[in-house]
Amino acid sequence: MKRIVLLASGSGSNAQKIIEYFQDHDSIEVALVLSNKKTAGVLDRCDRLGVPAMYFNPSSFSGSNRLLECLLGIEPDLIVLAGFLKLIPSSWIEAFPKKIINIHPALLPKYGGKGMYGMNVHRKVKEEKETSSGISIHYADARYDEGALIKQVSCTLNSDDEPEDIARKVLALEHEHYPQVIESLLAD
Repeated sequence: MKRIVLLASGSGSNAQKIIEYFQDHDSIEVALVLSNKKTAGVLDRCDRLGVPAMYFNPSSFSGSNRLLECLLGIEPDLIVLAGFLKLIPSSWIEAFPKKIINIHPALLPKYGGKGMYGMNVHRKVKEEKETSSGISIHYADARYDEGALIKQVSCTLNSDDEPEDIARKVLALEHEHYPQVIESLLAD
């Protein structure tokens, strides 16, 4: 059985879609969900779905190797960032080369980097009068949103789309494509 570890900081809608997608899968399982926020909605979602989840102190993420050692013990085949808002330490990138992926709610390289997440991205897309937006699934590296691209999917925007409309369109793409990309990476 191939094992996925999810990292999430927020409500967990992407994590939930991934968990549901693999719930009855015969060769892939979500082994653990980790969150750096005690009050993150993802922890409640995991509890309802019966998936092991836990909060970790952010200092154990970047300030020590305790969390990395824990992950090495789990031996995940893939670490999936699903709304995780911390930069991945280079020690993790070295320990799990090409095994940490992220999803970004825009077509990189546009609208990426520190502070470009969630509604910040969609407001900027609207401000720049873009006619399309989308998602970028990429390998994580030691800089925000600069890892090698795995897949991009776009959607058309209308001139009257507000940032909330853009967010809904992009989230639908995330929910549809992220689990499929995870599955294809683990099939290789």
